[in-house]
Amino acid sequence: MPRVNRLYQEIGNELKSLLKSGTFKIGDRLPPERDIAETFNVSRTVVREALIMLELENLVAVKKGSGVYVIGLPDEVLSEKDRKIEEEDLGPFELLQARQLIESNIAAFAASQIVKADIVELRAILEQERKILEQEVLDDYSADEMFHIAIARATKNSVLERLLTDLWAKRSTSKMWDQLQSRITDHSYRKKWLYDHEKILQALQLKDAMAARHAMWQHLENVKQTLMTVSDSEDPNFDGYLFDSIPVTIVNQ
Repeated sequence: MPRVNRLYQEIGNELKSLLKSGTFKIGDRLPPERDIAETFNVSRTVVREALIMLELENLVAVKKGSGVYVIGLPDEVLSEKDRKIEEEDLGPFELLQARQLIESNIAAFAASQIVKADIVELRAILEQERKILEQEVLDDYSADEMFHIAIARATKNSVLERLLTDLWAKRSTSKMWDQLQSRITDHSYRKKWLYDHEKILQALQLKDAMAARHAMWQHLENVKQTLMTVSDSEDPNFDGYLFDSIPVTIVNQ
């Protein structure tokens, strides 16, 4: 069965074609993300994922506050390593959108199934997350992962728990996610995410499915906004352009 490219891969390949044709040469600055997005009629996050793909192939380099510059030209035939990246990796914003759709509904279902032992476990995980932040272990996301998977486990549905475990495994092995994270220099957002987790837990304790769905949806929206802002390659004062999202009002119906 032929492999179907993800959208960011299609845009990445279009950009590589421009490099091959000589439209852009080594040392040239690529057009702003917004212009590329308009040219290909895609969201800006798709463009950013395409640029991360090219960055991993050592074709472009990102200079914070300046832009994206060509540092290499593509070979006619992809190396085995580059082909594996394209075939197996997931765009970080694509992954976040999937999580937003899935986890908001998992949280709502968990609110109807959760028991005292689950609440105790979630409180303990949040305390662990709080200690990690106090100790400034900035590359430790273990408690974050445990919190989300524990909510799925609270549904008492092993398929949902396995699904969440697999999604987090995709994140932990994603070179594109690592590349995005490597650009982050300000980790103060982690405190905001802890606050989001506390709001989710509060809704679960009240067994309020609607509030739990909304809190989880908003948390992952906040994650997307944060990553778009801190990963901007052109303007440190970037206005927080979002991944094309389904409004939360639709999710709550």
